[in-house]
Amino acid sequence: MSASWTFEPSTVSVVGQGFSGSPSFGILSTYPPTLCGLATFSAALAHALTAHGADVRVVRVFDDPPSSSSRVIGELINGSPKSVAACAELLNQSDIAIIQHDDGIYGGVNGDEVLDIIDGLRVPSIVIAHAVLKNPSLQQRSVIEAIAARADQLIVMSDAACQRLLCGFDIDRRKVATIPRGARVPTDACVRGGRPTLLTWGLLGPGKGIERVIDAMRSLSGLPGRPRYLVAGPTHPKVLLAAGEAYRDDLIERVRRSGVADSVCLDAGYRNVPMLTALVQSAAVVVLPYDSTDQVTSGALVDAVASGRPVVATAFPHAVELLASGAGIVVAHDDPDALVSVLRHVLTEPRLAGAMAAEARRLAPAMAWQVVAGAYLGLARRVLAQRRARV
Repeated sequence: MSASWTFEPSTVSVVGQGFSGSPSFGILSTYPPTLCGLATFSAALAHALTAHGADVRVVRVFDDPPSSSSRVIGELINGSPKSVAACAELLNQSDIAIIQHDDGIYGGVNGDEVLDIIDGLRVPSIVIAHAVLKNPSLQQRSVIEAIAARADQLIVMSDAACQRLLCGFDIDRRKVATIPRGARVPTDACVRGGRPTLLTWGLLGPGKGIERVIDAMRSLSGLPGRPRYLVAGPTHPKVLLAAGEAYRDDLIERVRRSGVADSVCLDAGYRNVPMLTALVQSAAVVVLPYDSTDQVTSGALVDAVASGRPVVATAFPHAVELLASGAGIVVAHDDPDALVSVLRHVLTEPRLAGAMAAEARRLAPAMAWQVVAGAYLGLARRVLAQRRARV
């Protein structure tokens, strides 16, 4: 059996030329104004495919408030067989369907309603797996394997995810492809001034490991330049619904007890993509202190590297993989002293920080959404050709 397929960046420039006659895409996903990484990813992919000349339509997983985007042609209401059938028919209006898959997105047991949607498709389907669990339940494993059996292609965004999928699940290797996660690659240089900023951003909730860096600031706030730690982003809507701002309040209290209130800021403001890109560029170092030991895809990690910033992260699989060439440093989850030591080195050794940033800039071009969209277009053409050859 042949090995899984990886789209090499060197081939994208060939695929990315002359997009007349590009296939049309129907994307099933959460979508803005929903606040989640999946929605942001889908909007960016849709925009990039459109920039390449493709027609892109979106069936949005229902959420309030409604979307005003002209791309959205319908909504999926989880738990409604009628909506599931209608969703499949809307996707059938395009040449190829892209289905975003992550935990908690679809209805049924462990999201198995998505299988009914795929079964209703007459067009080829590409499923993008945003998470691959290390220790799935039997039902979770069954759903992923059933998705892979039904879909024409299953996409992951890191080698770690690919290996986990192939080693831990019963899946045809020929159906698995790796396409890196896309990011906005800034073209304008950023002049950094003022206090050096350690930055963590994203929708706030337990599991981000913010506590690690708050504790570390007791040893770092007195360094030259008086570095500060900025935690940027609103509370995750699901966390807000379940517990209000209790978690944010706990962090604020931890900051107070640690005596670092003048060096730590929790900013709940929302930033659009250009504003967030500018914020990331302004950071002295991006810190991703996540609790997870099995995260195989991180949008924040890719965005940080694409913005050319040094990264310090706990040793989750995607970080270990992407930072291996020197764009960042990983530390053990249970070693707070190592975190303090590494951050101190990056903040006080300009040559080290400069080398990390230079390596990040070297990696960045392959992450540009234009390049990633070219990979999806190339894959779509291949899938369509294979489907036609079987007819």
